[in-house]
Amino acid sequence: MKKIEIFKVEGNKITRARRHCPKCGSGVFLAEHKNRFSCGRCGYTEFKPISKEQSSKPVAPAEGKTEVKKEKIEKPSEPKKDLPVKAS
Repeated sequence: MKKIEIFKVEGNKITRARRHCPKCGSGVFLAEHKNRFSCGRCGYTEFKPISKEQSSKPVAPAEGKTEVKKEKIEKPSEPKKDLPVKAS
């Protein structure tokens, strides 16, 4: 990651473009993912709020995964024999 992506220079002032981790301090930045912010050092995670557009979209089933395949379980041909018990 380039420093130009993390910091912005405005005149004589340098500002941070990314959020920092509240647990680790101001020296560790949070990574931005599609649905969350996360810290690579301590594992701290903040989830982004879900917009109305994302929550109202119907979820389509994945192709080829709509059917559930059941495997046949074969019965053993011979029952297990009991082991002789040694009387004491």
